[in-house]
Amino acid sequence: MRLPRWLSGAVVTALVTGCAGYRLGPVNGQSAGARSVQINPIANRTVEPHLGEAITAALRKQVQRDATFRLATHGDGDIVVTGTVTNYHRKELSFVANDVLTVKDYRITLTAQITARERTSGRVLLDQPVTGQTLLRVGDDLASAERQALPLLAEDLARSVVALLAEGRW
Repeated sequence: MRLPRWLSGAVVTALVTGCAGYRLGPVNGQSAGARSVQINPIANRTVEPHLGEAITAALRKQVQRDATFRLATHGDGDIVVTGTVTNYHRKELSFVANDVLTVKDYRITLTAQITARERTSGRVLLDQPVTGQTLLRVGDDLASAERQALPLLAEDLARSVVALLAEGRW
């Protein structure tokens, strides 16, 4: 089936003009990769183990994936990111049919206080709590299910942190 010439021209025009406001790369006026980010190990102040390590790894991967910044691996980053996990919460979403005590799904929420500073000036670029969340389907073993959901939870938080850094106005 062939489209009339005027219709295909209208579609192309709509696509081109609709994307005119879209911009690739950083939105804060800097060129991609111009600055580097050093991710220091994230501290964990909760009773849930391994949260800090998972978030640190996810932040490093997300910085590389996003490509707005270069990842500094030898302690020489232009921006130094530190943080502390302050809250880990599990909220029941649904229960097994005919059993109001057995949880089927949870929403897991993780909050970390994230700070980003310029290495040279010490100026604080970001200092705020950032939250990540994921859904968790519980099977026979809640602990195993939570371990499997941890990378997704850390990745969600890391996406938020890197977006805040990339969209910052400094």
